[in-house]
Amino acid sequence: MAVSLKGELLRRSSVAGTRFTSSSWFRSIEPAPKDPILGVTEAFLADQSPNKVNVGVGAYRDDNGKAVVLECVREAERRIAGNQFMEYLPIGGSIKMVEESLKLAYGDNSEFIKDKRIAAVQALSGTGACRLFAAFQQRFHPNSQIYIPVPTWANHHNIWRDAGVSMKTFRYYHPESKGLDFEGLMNDMKAKGHFPFFDMAYQGFASGDPERDAKAIRIFLEDGHLIGLAQSYAKNMGLYGQRVGCLRLVDCFKLQLRCRMLHE
Repeated sequence: MAVSLKGELLRRSSVAGTRFTSSSWFRSIEPAPKDPILGVTEAFLADQSPNKVNVGVGAYRDDNGKAVVLECVREAERRIAGNQFMEYLPIGGSIKMVEESLKLAYGDNSEFIKDKRIAAVQALSGTGACRLFAAFQQRFHPNSQIYIPVPTWANHHNIWRDAGVSMKTFRYYHPESKGLDFEGLMNDMKAKGHFPFFDMAYQGFASGDPERDAKAIRIFLEDGHLIGLAQSYAKNMGLYGQRVGCLRLVDCFKLQLRCRMLHE
């Protein structure tokens, strides 16, 4: 898709009786609303108080307010320093990174990995992985809906809305009992043929054990659900600016289906 603007962008022109300049192409653009989380950070930076605390962006910081860089990340930096490889990666991203991410999420001995039933690609952190799935959903299931829990990360609504997917919400958390009818939720989802999608941004942060924190998705798999997963390393590895993540879909009973999903 292209729009021919040669000449017209350099001088005033007349199209269908309307005079315009290059700037008129953008006059109708309204400012986007400020991000509520990043807005807190902006206010924090502008605050002159020596005792201020940033409670905006979810970043792991030390006592001086600096982002913590894990030693394993420093070691990875040392290992790749001076690497001369600057070629394009495959269309699905770094194969090695994707393979190791699968093991972290599903376990080293996962039958789904051994049977090649998972289609997985690299993505731009968790947001990019969610957006990829939303676009995938809209393209191949245009009449489907996404049910977003309340509460959730506010950007989930923006991602699926901008992808053109119809949205509904559901409540899952009871503030007084601090509980959930988990078994009933699982049964309802299975009976109605829903496809559970997880946004896993904090694996290892909830309990300190990545294996334990991956239990939720593994429970769903053990119960017979086929799931989607957005996996991010911004929070748990402190790779905020590097935008490292993956998208994976467990719905591949045949290698041919997995290949089709990866191609898309």
